[in-house]
Amino acid sequence: MEVFGLFVTAFIVGFSGAMMPGPLLTVNINESLRRGFWAGPLLILGHALLETALVVVILLGLGKILTNSYVSGAIGLLGGVMLIYFGFTMTRDAGYKKISLDLTGSASIPQKPGRLMLNGALVSLANPYWSLWWATIGLSYLTRSLIVGVFGVGAFLLGHLLADFSWYGFISYLIARGRKHLKQTAYLFIIFICGIFLVVLGAKFIGDGITRLKIM
Repeated sequence: MEVFGLFVTAFIVGFSGAMMPGPLLTVNINESLRRGFWAGPLLILGHALLETALVVVILLGLGKILTNSYVSGAIGLLGGVMLIYFGFTMTRDAGYKKISLDLTGSASIPQKPGRLMLNGALVSLANPYWSLWWATIGLSYLTRSLIVGVFGVGAFLLGHLLADFSWYGFISYLIARGRKHLKQTAYLFIIFICGIFLVVLGAKFIGDGITRLKIM
């Protein structure tokens, strides 16, 4: 597969995966509502740095570890707990009205960009299907990319990351534009629902992790 072909197919596959609802999309919606457009790109920057590091780790020969049922099971358990914590925090803050719709930072970089980047990486780590994707589809792509060489790996990674930035940036833009017309009550309701979604998803991840570990 040529360099350009790797880039295009990686972008298409990555874009289709990014469009699927998941914890990162939920957190992206939450932070974009609270902090404006730049919250989304900063979250994905943390996600991108994590994926770049993972590619390096896989190339060093550690990719097979991710396919181990005990490892994936442990990731499911820990990730589920983390998602439940994120979700509980969101529902609690919305329920007790501890957060408000601040429209002053819509055009500027949000406060604590490092924390947003860290959250992007942590939410990705909390999703066991993220590691499963890299252990299967991602590993397969990397194997084919290595045939082309370092430029092939670079083209694959660039296409994949560009897909994430494109989709999540687009979502952040829409939310940042629309939040100017959003009432405080509706905002709190959206955050509350997003929090419940993360709690339910976290519980599912824990159940899947228990199954992989053959505890039950």
